Formats: sequence, C-alpha cells, structure tokens
Amino acid sequence: MSEQHPNYGRIRSFTRRGSRLGDKYDAVMEKHGSRYVIDYPEGPAQTTIAEDASIDLEAAFGRRGPLVVEIGPGSGEQTIAAALDRPEWNFLALEAWAPGVARCVNAAVRAGVHNVRLMEVDAAQALPILFREGENQNQRARELWTFFPDPWRKKRHHKRRLVSDEFGTTAALVLEVGGTWRMATDWADYAWQMRDVVHNSPQFRNPFSLKNPDPADQGQYQGGFADRWQGRVMTRFERRGIEAGRKIYDIEAIRVSG
Repeated sequence: MSEQHPNYGRIRSFTRRGSRLGDKYDAVMEKHGSRYVIDYPEGPAQTTIAEDASIDLEAAFGRRGPLVVEIGPGSGEQTIAAALDRPEWNFLALEAWAPGVARCVNAAVRAGVHNVRLMEVDAAQALPILFREGENQNQRARELWTFFPDPWRKKRHHKRRLVSDEFGTTAALVLEVGGTWRMATDWADYAWQMRDVVHNSPQFRNPFSLKNPDPADQGQYQGGFADRWQGRVMTRFERRGIEAGRKIYDIEAIRVSG
C-alpha cells in the first residue's frame, strides 16, 4: 500500500453553462416536461433543493419498483437504454444543466419510455435531502450510477470532483443494503481516487479488491478495478476517451450494513 494519502475533499462539482434551450427543446419541455421532470421546492442557490423538502418518489413514478439513480445522464443514452431494457425498474436521473434535462426528456419521448424521471439539481446537494433518514425508506436505490463525471483535470481543481469521501457517505445513504454503486472514468488519477473512496468507506465492499491492478497507480491502494459492466452502453463520453487513447476504468462498490 502506498504511503500517499491524497486529499479528496469536494466543493461544487460542475460549472454553470448557458441554459437557452432553443425552439425544439422549448416545445418538448412545454409538452412533455411535466410528465418527466420532478418539481421541488428550491433552495437558496441555483439547482439546489430546500433543506426541508420532501419528495415522494413512489408518487412521482406512479408505482413502486427497483430504483436506479444516475448522476449526470448527458443526453440520456445510458438512462434510456436501461429503461427500455428494464421496463419494470424506475430510473431517476439528476442533471444540473437545463439543456441536458431537455435532451433527456426528448430522448425519453422519442423512445416511448415511461419509467424515467429527471430532476434539474446539483446531485451532491440534493441526494442527502431526497434520501435522508425518514424519507423514501421503502425506495432506496438498487443501483447508483456515476459514469464519466467531470474529471476536473488540473490538480488545483481536484477538490471539485464529485466522487470524494464525503460523497461516498451520500452514496451509501442513497443505496439499499446490497445495492451497487457503479462508476466509470477515462482519467486514471480519478479512477484511483474513486477506488480509494470505496476502499476507505466502511459502508462499501469492493468485489474486485486487488484485481486488475494499474502499474501507474499512485493512489493509496493497488488494484480494485472492475471488469467493464456489460449494462453500460457506449456513450459519446466513453468514445471520446477511447479516441484520445485513454484507458477506461470501471469501479464497483456493494453497499454493506453499517
């Protein structure tokens, strides 16, 4: 084990961008937004949810079913493919960028899926409220997906990365015992960080511990990288990483009691 102990702290993990939708997506949201997008009482800052908010996810989906939470769905490729493949499951996608939400709604409408809901929120701020103790106790997630989050490549910006020890606690709150947290990235040092977060959390077990070591690993531990999850579709984010010659890392964590 390495003697290095990097600081994996976190602040806001995304940058606000322009939110003009354009005529196409304005029309999609006007017609279909209320069906797919969950409203919430707003917090003090943009894309934050009020601390005392209570969201009934079972009511939002109109049913109870195994739940998947995806953070940063992009244009919805992964969410929609999975929703089509598992119609009996519910899929909640959290996206902080308004055009991204609109694109996901558009993709859901085109695919004809009814088991997808979206929230335009900062996931790190919203998830501890959505899944706090006493809320949605019967609707903890079966899976949590964090695929290709913003890598914040410069070292001075690493503190903005979503996956941190603090967020590991949030991930555990979201998942039912036995649930799976799936992550993927094409940035090696972020993959090491993700693996370290899982390894250091008493609330998770890494079923790939010590497997698939990376010779260049500069994290706290060695190995612990998963085989590519077959349920993950090839999105443009992964394709860009491959085209740039970067290795794709998968990390898998199982929620344990405690």
